Amino acid sequence: MLVNGQWTSDWHPSQSEDSDGRFERQPSTFRHWVTPNGDAGPDGAHGFKAEAGRYHLYVALTCPWASRALMVRKLKRLDEVLSVSVVDPRLTNRGWRFGGYPGAEADPYSDSNHLHEIYTRANPNYTGRVTVPVLWDRQHKTIVNNESADIVRILNGAFDAFADTSVDLYPEALRSEIDEVDEQLYDGLNNGVYRAGFASTQEAYNEAVISVFETLDSMETRLADDRRFLFGEHLTESDVRLFVTLVRFDAAYHGLFKCNIRQLADYKYLTAYAHRILDLPGIAETVNMDHIKAGYYSIAALNPNGIVPIGPLPGITATRH
Repeated sequence: MLVNGQWTSDWHPSQSEDSDGRFERQPSTFRHWVTPNGDAGPDGAHGFKAEAGRYHLYVALTCPWASRALMVRKLKRLDEVLSVSVVDPRLTNRGWRFGGYPGAEADPYSDSNHLHEIYTRANPNYTGRVTVPVLWDRQHKTIVNNESADIVRILNGAFDAFADTSVDLYPEALRSEIDEVDEQLYDGLNNGVYRAGFASTQEAYNEAVISVFETLDSMETRLADDRRFLFGEHLTESDVRLFVTLVRFDAAYHGLFKCNIRQLADYKYLTAYAHRILDLPGIAETVNMDHIKAGYYSIAALNPNGIVPIGPLPGITATRH
């Protein structure tokens, strides 16, 4: 992490924990918004104006939070509007690195070697964790936002002058229901797998892993009426949130994070649903199983020998139903 703009190796991927050994995710720091006309966003501060070619995303294909942003970029057809850089999936002792791995790229706007240098370009005295995704403003040379939930909503609405407006992942009529499902998914599953994987006591692990499978069971029941998506025929941001965890589940969370009560393959409706999402135009381009496995199994605290398992094979390997 960075302390007053200086990188320190005194950091751990588990972020922090409470007195009972429960994993605690640290809040994102940059929370500004891009809006259609540069008006104030939800934070109440003056917004950044949506313009084609002005913004850039830094992502890691291993990271589910970054993959949310990539999925929305594809669904809204913003490829020509918002450029992307993919970092090395493997965490180093200096955090995320540019290049050095197939599919990873150099920073197109500087000679930076690590993502933390992007953070200090935005704030030379930055203190905090260096995470992806990062939404970068090329015009003002600063980070707009590094919170995936915010970036998803920014991409869903701010760039509609350039985007596919037939796709609305947060329709007004469903917002209260989406917010409720989003909260359930975050607490029980998206962050729940991390709470299980990084738990430092048996009690904290038991609590987290039970929550993971209660949430999966709940989503399986929700999909058991053969609805196409979580809210019927309308794809929403809740589907994005659920998919990014499902697609990583058997490859990383089942083994490395000890979420091994069941596999995705044991869920008939969730498996079919994950395939439906994967088959949407552009979504398969956001899933790279090699990067996913290389990234998770590079976490030395959980896998000190760095051995990457051969399976599962690329993609969602469960049988289609």
